[in-house]
Amino acid sequence: MGQALLWGAVAGGANLLGALIVMAFNLPQKLIGYIMALGTGALIGAVAFELLDEAMKISGLTQIALGFLGGALIFTILDILVTRKGGMHRKRSGHGNDAPSNSEAGAGMAIFIGTIMDAIPETAMIGLGIAQGGGVGYALVAAVFISNLPEGISSTTGLQKGGYHKKKVLWMWVFVLVASALSSLAGYTFLENATEDVQAILSAFAAGGIIAMVASTMMPEAHEKGGPIAGFITAAGIFITLLLQQI
Repeated sequence: MGQALLWGAVAGGANLLGALIVMAFNLPQKLIGYIMALGTGALIGAVAFELLDEAMKISGLTQIALGFLGGALIFTILDILVTRKGGMHRKRSGHGNDAPSNSEAGAGMAIFIGTIMDAIPETAMIGLGIAQGGGVGYALVAAVFISNLPEGISSTTGLQKGGYHKKKVLWMWVFVLVASALSSLAGYTFLENATEDVQAILSAFAAGGIIAMVASTMMPEAHEKGGPIAGFITAAGIFITLLLQQI
């Protein structure tokens, strides 16, 4: 239980770290893009090597299809809702009219809600992996951490341009850290005694949500800021996850 809380907090704490970094340093846009690309690859690798691979070992293709496509669909519907309120800026530092402004009602809160929406399935799977007796999934933890770091950087910049004060932004990221820890704990507590089919469906559900999130938010941002080299860095992120999988 303690491990689930700890590693969920570590993964979710990357948003807070990203906020602190951007408040202390003026980072080049290309660097943010490169970090985003690395996080993109890390998450794709974690989905392939951990979530879907484990689901395939304990259940069948029908359950995995149900969970994976269902997770992608649910995330897409929720993403459409928060995007209409300005939540698309949660992974964007903002350029000109792309940055959220005070006149955009609810944009800052939509960014916040969208970030939590991203974090819940990722960290819940950390707790589930521990509950399954496989120990800490370091590849998944690292992937979530790497992907959350540029999210904290980009979102913090966007929130500040939208009129949010530093103190309020930091408290928002502290809340995300706590929510991530509790999500991991929930994954550990409520899914510990679930059947293998249920575990497989939930793992695939999280995988589908993560892939939909990566495709709709992280990939476009990584290429926009990082340029063509983002493709190579994404591949490197996948390879790093493969190496961590061997630990």
